[in-house]
Amino acid sequence: MAILQRAGAPDRYRPEPSVLTALRTPRILTREVLAGLVVALALIPEAISFSIIAGVDPRLGLFSSFVMAVSIAFLGGRPAMITAATGAVALVIAPVAREYGMDYFIATVILAGLFQLVLGLLGVAKLMRFIPRSVMVGFVNALAILIFSAQLPHLIGVPWLVYPLVAAGILIMVVMPRLTKVVPAPLVAIVLITATVILTAIDVPTVGDEGELPESLPELFIPNVPLTWETFSIIAPFALAMALVGLLESLMTAKLVDDITDSHSRKTREALGQGAANVLSGLFGGMGGCAMIGQTMINVKASGARTRISTFLAGMFLLILVVILGDVVATIPMAALVAVMIMVSVATFDWHSIRWSTLKRMPKSETTVMLATVAVVVATHNLAIGVLVGVIVAMIAFARRVAHFATVERRLQLDEPVPTAYYTVNGELFFASSNDLTTQFEYVDDPGRVVIDMSGSHIWDASTVAALDAITTKYERHGTPVEIAGLNASSTKLHERLAGRLGAGH
Repeated sequence: MAILQRAGAPDRYRPEPSVLTALRTPRILTREVLAGLVVALALIPEAISFSIIAGVDPRLGLFSSFVMAVSIAFLGGRPAMITAATGAVALVIAPVAREYGMDYFIATVILAGLFQLVLGLLGVAKLMRFIPRSVMVGFVNALAILIFSAQLPHLIGVPWLVYPLVAAGILIMVVMPRLTKVVPAPLVAIVLITATVILTAIDVPTVGDEGELPESLPELFIPNVPLTWETFSIIAPFALAMALVGLLESLMTAKLVDDITDSHSRKTREALGQGAANVLSGLFGGMGGCAMIGQTMINVKASGARTRISTFLAGMFLLILVVILGDVVATIPMAALVAVMIMVSVATFDWHSIRWSTLKRMPKSETTVMLATVAVVVATHNLAIGVLVGVIVAMIAFARRVAHFATVERRLQLDEPVPTAYYTVNGELFFASSNDLTTQFEYVDDPGRVVIDMSGSHIWDASTVAALDAITTKYERHGTPVEIAGLNASSTKLHERLAGRLGAGH
């Protein structure tokens, strides 16, 4: 018997495998545990460097990454996605720490989380459907470039032995999956490179050189700021910017993971989860953050994780590694982690999008949108700005294409009792396509009656109504009556409500 399932029913959001399935299956559980460990190791230098960008103690980045990873594992809408301290968020709120101090900084993080909760409740996640594929491709390619470029400081001005170590790490991650996928290749690379450095006593930069690791657990932290309008006016602009950047980056990353895993995620739940995670991060003295594309790709693509277990364990392993095993973690050479991130950048980049065969087939406007997104993201190091610019360019390109779809045809019937000019308007009429509508009519040469047939068109906005008003007014100046016929129901309603009230032609 066939079973019909309503589109959009909850089953399409059920993660496969589920957490219970993973816990009951040793093979899947092993994969999730090891993936979490690899992500935790990769998070440490990232969190430290982002703390430096924000101008705060490295502990804030590490504690934030722990709190957010653990909380989002329960609250988020996209299983296996990693949330922690990020560079995009650090750049946005860095001026607060520099100009107003740590208490205002933490208050900003908490307020940003509250803003995200409000935006989530307002349904901002549904706006993701308006981000076109070309912007998504540009987003992915820009991320790959940023991930790679972030490794360059660890490859310039370093001992020459770093280079063979990085090359060896890349080789291990290329060959290892062909032999076995039981253990994530990045973990094998990190272990082997670290062991080589320790056994040979090679002097190369290590995780310990990046910054001091904390020796205690995070504690509850209530920022000491006056609860006044002045305080709100200081931190609100930074908090809102952080909330928007964090949500956009997180929702874009969730959509990317959806595509990679051929599954669906609850975007509204993810938006609410990000807000709650940032509030908790601030309350425990963290710097806040959002979804991390690089670590998420390590988790989902490189390590094959699919459940919330890997996200939760990434946070727990991070805390254990930096608080309990800090001395051991400090010995991990940066070359091993750089090799991992280089492989992630290569795997993240959409190489198909820049093939000559693809570029020849793709409309120029689509390629322009993709390149604009990449260029702005790389130039600003801000994913949110790049995506917004990409969407705006895509909107302009779309409007220009659609503007040419509206056509006007003229037919004269001079043998009727009253000679009549019939105009047939076809296409979607909105501000772009209706802009030149008034130039398509022969006001002087038309006979004593004009009929405009709108049955093949649709009025979408006030600009079109204003254009029709202008046409009617121009004919009235020549003493020619105009009849507008064939409007569908919604177009009639809009036309009746606005016609003659917009000042067109007056």
